[in-house]
Amino acid sequence: MATPEIILATSSQTRVQLLNAAGLTFLHAPARIDEAAIRASLESEGAKPRDIADLLAEMKARKLAEKNPDAFVIGCDQVLDFKGKTWGKPENSQEAISQLTQLRGQTHHLLSAIVTYHQGEPVWRHIGKAQLTMHDVSDGYLAGYVDHNWETIRHTAGCYLLEHEGVRLFSAVQGDYFTILGLPLLPLLGYLRSRGFIET
Repeated sequence: MATPEIILATSSQTRVQLLNAAGLTFLHAPARIDEAAIRASLESEGAKPRDIADLLAEMKARKLAEKNPDAFVIGCDQVLDFKGKTWGKPENSQEAISQLTQLRGQTHHLLSAIVTYHQGEPVWRHIGKAQLTMHDVSDGYLAGYVDHNWETIRHTAGCYLLEHEGVRLFSAVQGDYFTILGLPLLPLLGYLRSRGFIET
């Protein structure tokens, strides 16, 4: 039996680059869901940040799996957990500054979920968690950081990219680096190996 093709349900170039660098052959396409509305609905029902990340990842995978039932579809999502509340992507630069202002001098968590679909069913899921502590940086630095980097941070939970200038915001990081980038790569590769997508 032929190995099904892999489709990564994402618009994130970082996730695409991570799988490319790992030597995988795959297709990628964004999964159009209303993340903000779904997150707000779940929060109103008291859902935990971990469950929100997991469900958003599943909905993305399911969206593309409905059109590609024979493919192996990977859905991913990342949320920021600050004091038990979930943060998504900022709507504008002022919201980004507001979020960073609340995070400075504090510790928060990033939750990166993966859900895979095949033949119309979820077949594997994983949630990675990382802990980050931010320096107590000045108002001026935060405003300048957002102004210089808005086009690259606007699509990120927390309004920073650790792989770029955002690393200067932090005093301590605990957890898997790939989880911070939004794709817990090692668990995913382990699962793909077990399914025969990666030679052992």
